[in-house]
Amino acid sequence: MPDTMTGEANPALTPEAIAALVRRFYDAARADPVLGPSFAGVADWEEHFEVIERFWASALLGTKSYKGNPFMAHVNLDLTPESFTRWLALFKDAADAVLPPAYAEQAVAKANHMARSLTAGLFTIPGRKYQPPAYAE
Repeated sequence: MPDTMTGEANPALTPEAIAALVRRFYDAARADPVLGPSFAGVADWEEHFEVIERFWASALLGTKSYKGNPFMAHVNLDLTPESFTRWLALFKDAADAVLPPAYAEQAVAKANHMARSLTAGLFTIPGRKYQPPAYAE
């Protein structure tokens, strides 16, 4: 598919590219002092990768292969609005590193939307303070 700005060939967004994005993001997130502790409860990383890869394939490719509930997956984690700001920054770094620019931009836009939606739901729960995450532009 040609890049709409340059007219040059641009590789298609594929499940393999999404898998590379997910794994690169989690390599950074697991080592991150802000996000790393949130993943301490993951017992089977290969299973987790498969679930998240299906999620992003559904979000970016429209595969409808993800059958979970992203909100419920995050509701019992000890997250703060700052967690989502950091998540967005690491996600953008990973997307920029492994995806062609147009697809990285698309993935980051989806991530921004999801982060705002999740934080709006999570931090309007009584006792939690809502603050939308900073955009990763």
